[in-house]
Amino acid sequence: MSCTTEALVVDSAGADPQLKTVSLGPLQDKEVLVEIHATGICHTDIACMEGKLPAEFPSILGHEGAGVVLNVGQNVSDVQVGDKVLISYSFCGNCPQCTSEHPAYCQNMVQMNFGGKRLDGTRTISLPNDPTRDVFANFFGQSSLSRIALVNQSSLVPVPASTPLELFAPLGCGLQTGAGAILNTLKVKPGSSVAVFGAGCVGLSAIMAAKVRKAEIIVAVDLQPARLELAKELGATHTFLGTDPNLAERIRELREPGMDFALDCSGAPAVIETMIDCLGIRGRGASVGAPAPGRKVGVDVFAHLTMGKEYVGCHQGDSTPREMIPSLIQQNEKGMFPLEKMVEYYDVRNYPQAFEDMKKGRVIKPVLRWF
Repeated sequence: MSCTTEALVVDSAGADPQLKTVSLGPLQDKEVLVEIHATGICHTDIACMEGKLPAEFPSILGHEGAGVVLNVGQNVSDVQVGDKVLISYSFCGNCPQCTSEHPAYCQNMVQMNFGGKRLDGTRTISLPNDPTRDVFANFFGQSSLSRIALVNQSSLVPVPASTPLELFAPLGCGLQTGAGAILNTLKVKPGSSVAVFGAGCVGLSAIMAAKVRKAEIIVAVDLQPARLELAKELGATHTFLGTDPNLAERIRELREPGMDFALDCSGAPAVIETMIDCLGIRGRGASVGAPAPGRKVGVDVFAHLTMGKEYVGCHQGDSTPREMIPSLIQQNEKGMFPLEKMVEYYDVRNYPQAFEDMKKGRVIKPVLRWF
């Protein structure tokens, strides 16, 4: 059975989203219909809207949804109508990466999250006034910039009825990415040193996770002094402006010969090179910031080799959402992961302001309220 709803539709690369009526197709066996109560806006959404990351148009994006289950497909048994859910990325559950508990690296990751349609090639959303036109949707298995979303079962994280959906909606991507990079990919240890480049949502999440992990030195680097102040409040022990001409040297001086761990959240090649440069002996660095495909960085191979440095990619913090997201909620309840300090709420009718504030860096994590 199909239904209509309102969604934010982007008609072409660089165009502003518009709230329009759309049609959701019938549920497949492993899909769920969710009434969206809140959606976090992520830089990945904006990059896709601007044509900097893979997307087609018209498109319906959104991948940090939270809501209540309205209907379930025939083969869905782990959620039922009325359940509260947070929504994360989608994965197949059957490939070697999924079965070895690394679903963030699912062999079908790109197709299931950036393909714009189901794996079988069918579309999930159409435009009532132009039903034959292809709509790029099924984004991260959800396209949750919509009042009702058709969601892949794998994207769902059931949560207790008492869970504040609007607060925890951003856990679906940015926050679990930053925290997971520290906890799962870098495996930051108590007493160690870590530098985080970029104090946006992902970077601040990483800083909070480093504090949870009891790192001794936590460095935050950003271009905005206000964000560095918030980074201090959330756990950073040292802060630096990214414009410092001697940045890598100053960071290395905090614990010679350099940092044990480092994380880039910017995706800027020059920043990644600085991040690698600040690592010490057997230091381990990771990238979570996503540049446009084809961008490359330079590495001093001799220094990398003789110091035993490591540099790895990190997607979604190598997190299993049904494990990571409840864990972060628990940390928030303990006061150890105060994500409320970076969230700003907007009524969905005020979505232009939310996107503008995000693009201009006025807010860290805008969240749209649909009700």
